[in-house]
Amino acid sequence: MNLELLITGLSLGAVYALVALGFVVVFKASEVLNFAHGSLVVAGAYVTARTHEVLGFFGAVIAGIIAAAAVALIIERVLVRPIRNAPVISLAIMTIGVEVLMNTELVRQMGVDILPLGHPWGAATWVLGDMTIPVNRLVAILTAVVVIGLFLLAFRFSSWGVSMRAAAEDRETAELVGLKLGRISMVSWVIAGALAAVAGIFLTGAPTPGLAPSLAVIAMRAFPAAIIGGLDSVAGALAGGMLIGLVEAFAVGYQSELSFLGRGIGEVMPFIVMIIVLVIRPQGLFGRKEFVRA
Repeated sequence: MNLELLITGLSLGAVYALVALGFVVVFKASEVLNFAHGSLVVAGAYVTARTHEVLGFFGAVIAGIIAAAAVALIIERVLVRPIRNAPVISLAIMTIGVEVLMNTELVRQMGVDILPLGHPWGAATWVLGDMTIPVNRLVAILTAVVVIGLFLLAFRFSSWGVSMRAAAEDRETAELVGLKLGRISMVSWVIAGALAAVAGIFLTGAPTPGLAPSLAVIAMRAFPAAIIGGLDSVAGALAGGMLIGLVEAFAVGYQSELSFLGRGIGEVMPFIVMIIVLVIRPQGLFGRKEFVRA
């Protein structure tokens, strides 16, 4: 096995897992399939890019996280909450419209330039034998492990996590015993926005030169990770993210051997895997049939 491709796949998978967690958290809390999640990734990265010269990298990262969380909160409070009883398909279509509008405006603001985010490690690489690995990939793995670990602890032991799991099991009963579903949904959207911003920081680092309009498309490759794992499963989001990252990395690494499948196979491979999994197990690898939504 090519160790360089393995590390690349693990780093991509870790970042995709962060984005997939956002999909899952929102779906579990509010039963909304948020197709605007890719724009939250871009929004966090964009604010970081515009503020890093003034605030420094870490200050800009905090600003980007707050901005993405705030946008997610606005979407939940202003657009989702008033029609929370609408059919699931209507909510999903609404988020598609939000995605188009947000992404169009963000691309207009970016223009044609690629915006650097000021990563302090820049394009530095780690050399081991004949391998050259961007430090950004290693930092992405480490950061994702820490963030996901903190998220799992909160999901398991905090009052929000316990409440969200109860609401996901039976919303009507949870409401009857006094759980505030609106507050659970609000916190979940904010957390999803924060996770999206963190993912955007690393998706724009080396070997990527910076923030480009294509980031939303790249971020949406995490959507198959959430579907593959199961939209009602946090563990599934993690497993799906790692699977998609590894599949994409090895498909790109062995592009020449897979040339008979066409150029750019690595970019569509996540969706091919998603289709295969859905044909075999429609609820996802870790999902439960009673939670599947059309």
